[in-house]
Amino acid sequence: MQISLKSLCVTTALFALPLSPFTLHAETMTTVAKAVADNPNTAPKDAPDPRAFLDEIDGAEAMKWVLAHNQTTIDKLSKDPRFAQNQAEALAILQATDRIAYPTFAHKGLVQNFWQDSDHTHGIWRQTTWESYKSATPQWDTILDIDALSKAEGKNWVYEGANCLAPDYTRCLIELSDGGKDATIVREFDITTKSFIIGGFGLPEGKQSVTWRDADTLYVTREWTPGDVTESSYAYITKVLKRGQPLDQAVEIYRGTKQDVSAGRTVLRDVDGTYVMDYAYRGLDFFHSQQLFYAGDKAVELPLPTSSNFNGYMKGQAIYSLKEDWTSAKGTVFKTGAVLVFDLAKALTDPSHLEPTLLFQPDAHQSVESISQTKDRLILSLLSNVTGEVWSYDYSGSKWSAKKLDLPANSALDIVSTDDQSDRVLVSVSSFLIPNTLLNVDAAAGTVEQIKTSPARFNADGLQVQQFWAISKDGTKVPYFLIARKDIPLDGTTPTILNAYGGFEVSSTPYYSGTIGKLWLEKGGAFVLANIRGGGEFGPAWHEAGLKTKRQNIYNDFQAVAEDLIAKKITTPRHLGIMGGSNGGLLMGVQLTQRPDLWNAVDVQVPLLDMVNYTKMSAGASWQGEYGDPNDPVEGAFLRGISPYHNVKAGVAYPEPLFETSTKDDRVGPVHARKMAALFEEMGLPFYYYENTEGGHAAASNLPERARRYAIDYTYFMQKLMDK
Repeated sequence: MQISLKSLCVTTALFALPLSPFTLHAETMTTVAKAVADNPNTAPKDAPDPRAFLDEIDGAEAMKWVLAHNQTTIDKLSKDPRFAQNQAEALAILQATDRIAYPTFAHKGLVQNFWQDSDHTHGIWRQTTWESYKSATPQWDTILDIDALSKAEGKNWVYEGANCLAPDYTRCLIELSDGGKDATIVREFDITTKSFIIGGFGLPEGKQSVTWRDADTLYVTREWTPGDVTESSYAYITKVLKRGQPLDQAVEIYRGTKQDVSAGRTVLRDVDGTYVMDYAYRGLDFFHSQQLFYAGDKAVELPLPTSSNFNGYMKGQAIYSLKEDWTSAKGTVFKTGAVLVFDLAKALTDPSHLEPTLLFQPDAHQSVESISQTKDRLILSLLSNVTGEVWSYDYSGSKWSAKKLDLPANSALDIVSTDDQSDRVLVSVSSFLIPNTLLNVDAAAGTVEQIKTSPARFNADGLQVQQFWAISKDGTKVPYFLIARKDIPLDGTTPTILNAYGGFEVSSTPYYSGTIGKLWLEKGGAFVLANIRGGGEFGPAWHEAGLKTKRQNIYNDFQAVAEDLIAKKITTPRHLGIMGGSNGGLLMGVQLTQRPDLWNAVDVQVPLLDMVNYTKMSAGASWQGEYGDPNDPVEGAFLRGISPYHNVKAGVAYPEPLFETSTKDDRVGPVHARKMAALFEEMGLPFYYYENTEGGHAAASNLPERARRYAIDYTYFMQKLMDK
């Protein structure tokens, strides 16, 4: 059933008003009663919430509900012999010891890697020499064993990274998460002794950021006293912490506001680790920030748009990218997506006359995916018609020069690591049907050396990749990739999974997935990746087209891709399933409620679903720049109109969805999925529900948990889309 957005907004406006049964006409009373019966969420605001117990993340009653529904789902799916097979095949791929151990360049010719396998469930942080790494059998030296640490401390530690102090990079601040939460603890670690430093820096759990000022000084941004967080639940106060100093004696050096998404003060360093100056930021919303540079004790704000991104500092030059058009003081117009460079020190002495140099301007089919640097080169990773390019830029001290690196065409190119002691760049090359290859690229000379290649994880014989363009409701052309057998019958019977993200300017690019290949493509299924608006595939404008009240464009794009697949007779609603996570989980929820006629399976992963109350849930307030403000009359009406949780209707034939989330997810939180499933249950609608009790926003903290998730997903899709 196609739901009218206009009618939903009108109805929403009515139910937002305080209703009195003594003043309503009989016709209105009938309408209200019917709406409450259709969806209990349209009851008066002061009505008790029958699902309120699910708000308490670790509450006994909530966890009892979670475990009962988990068991029901596992019992139903695990009876299918394909469940065990899917789980075993997924785990074999995830734990394969011959997969590429992606490294990062470290100090003194070393590379480091974080590794998980069957013997290292939580993982090990390790290092080796560059020459050893390039060999067939690298000799790794373990720095920190997270499995051993977890066992010794009785914790489910998840390694979240290390911040090591230049120029020696032997003293590191290790971040550890309990079960995969965004909140972490921080401990000082010595790589040379491979041990935590007794009496060293240590910070208790919190959503925090920390950086070295020098060997005995940290800048720490955290919740110093209860309540010292923004409305988005992030820290906004930075203090200086000296070695040996208790937290309550740290001295404040920067403070944002509680209305910011987050705020903090940190350190800007040159590529060799040399201190340049202090730098502070205030996240005004998810896409706008105030940026301050400290020239001595004076904080200076440059006259660039608050939507612009500070991307780096190289040879005295600041690198910025624009998300909107901007006109300089001299009248030069710089367009959306432009990469700008300028002398930072000069700009700070006279910010009102800032006149940058245009380094790169993407066209309508390009976007800048990342900006990084080596010792002497600036590296731009681009998308051009959703395939990768990498460019190397040199600055002579007076002008910039550029060259495109000679890398495989029609592939996804991901920058794995750049070396600050040379001009080496590690690039991962992948496509849907060709396993990943790791290349060592000299960004100065342009030479390319193949270092590692991953073995094939599935049989790709007979498969092909095609790119098509669907026409959305407003006439916009939307690209998508179809991966399927060359000889699929064009009779609508091909089991097809459609995936997209569509938000936060995140691009969905081709990638090699052993699990999709082994568990789905090998068994006759087709996979589709849609590049809908809201992402970054074609730059800021592609994202802007789906912001806030324009978000229906994103949902129309997705539906247009589905209808194009059906028109091409590749599949039909009976054999078409969809899946997506996080913002993609919201996309799935909207498709479930707006177009239940288009799908037979809907996999809703770590989702946002209650768009009326999302700002009050976990870190939801930070995303108002993307979704809009529920308290704004116009934006609030739109959000209620598309909110999956508020648009489930009685009498509608919904496909049986699979809701998946994680107890430890402190970013989106599990309450969205819990309450949506509970609502389905109250309305007598069938569903599957699985909540991993560990794993954070990734919904899995180790490889066995991830393998189980894959088994749940693909067994569900097989039953819904392949079985008769």
